Amino acid sequence: MFGRMKEDIDMVMELDPAAKSRLEVFLSYSGLHAVWSHLLAHRLYRKNATSLARIISQISRFFTGIEIHPGAEIGRRLFIDHGSGTVIGETCRIGNDVTIYQGVTLGGTGKEEKKRHPDIGDFVLIATGAKVLGNIRIGECSKVGANSVVLKDIPPHSTVVGIPGQVVKQKGERVRRGQVFEHSSLPDPLQEKICALEEEIKEFRRDIENGKDI
Repeated sequence: MFGRMKEDIDMVMELDPAAKSRLEVFLSYSGLHAVWSHLLAHRLYRKNATSLARIISQISRFFTGIEIHPGAEIGRRLFIDHGSGTVIGETCRIGNDVTIYQGVTLGGTGKEEKKRHPDIGDFVLIATGAKVLGNIRIGECSKVGANSVVLKDIPPHSTVVGIPGQVVKQKGERVRRGQVFEHSSLPDPLQEKICALEEEIKEFRRDIENGKDI
């Protein structure tokens, strides 16, 4: 356990430029606290002490804002950066050297039985707000873009973005398959509404300047 904790602290020191000291990482990184609590909860879960395991996971969720079901299988050096609002489901399996940002859900669709949650390969990065749902696999060394919704298998060495998620790069090469989703071109309903209001205001001002009755 202590060896695993040291390994995780060393990982954060390497990956996060904001980390100033190992003591700071040990005391203040909620992602590590959630993972360490999960190690204990998972061990109890495997010994059929499921109620105690769930209690530990819920206490951890209260203090860290990260919910990891004790049944989930997590590899080494999982880095949950910031992490608030992250949810990892019961039958999820996560490989080694995975990075997850805040607001990520590794969940189910409500349709599967037994294996309901995704498998995440080694060296995968899942960006802020992404949702990976169902009994699917994200291949190793892949990246899931912010706020993407992934509902099908993703091959290794891929970049996936959009709703629903579409592979836009594979092994460094752009994939051109119908519409290509980029973060900069995803629809923004709020921005569209603001633009429409601006046009209405401009038209209202023109009417006033032209002496039109309002």
